[in-house]
Amino acid sequence: MNNAQPEPGDWPSFLQRFQEGKMAWGSWYDHVKGWWEKKQLYPKLLYLHYEDLAEDMDREFDRVCSFLGVCPTEEERHQVKERVQFDAMKKNSMTNYSTVSVMDFKISPFMRKGKVGDWKNHFTVYQNEQFDAEYQKKMMNTTLRFRTEI
Repeated sequence: MNNAQPEPGDWPSFLQRFQEGKMAWGSWYDHVKGWWEKKQLYPKLLYLHYEDLAEDMDREFDRVCSFLGVCPTEEERHQVKERVQFDAMKKNSMTNYSTVSVMDFKISPFMRKGKVGDWKNHFTVYQNEQFDAEYQKKMMNTTLRFRTEI
């Protein structure tokens, strides 16, 4: 759906290229590790994980407020929490990329489902084992940990 990127091909081929870092934007592993390392050096970076937000929005909202040094009113909290829900963001042209001309929404929306663990519907057991092995190898020297389920 992103016409600025090369044709992704079928899922197995895409996954293989992703694992090898042969993407238009480079290696996902290098990108994520690079920012994680910067976070260790610069306290003005905050890492948020979608799974944590889905699990406990109030806890993560409090983390963001603390990080920013703000104390919103109850009304402001309510408004923000309402607007950052996946379905609200999926409908919002300011967050869903629908105003970006290279995105072809006739092919698919930019934001799909927002369901934690949906990867299980796309990965075979073998692909998951391969991904886990590659992840362990490429992320071994970092303290960064991702959850893929709640």
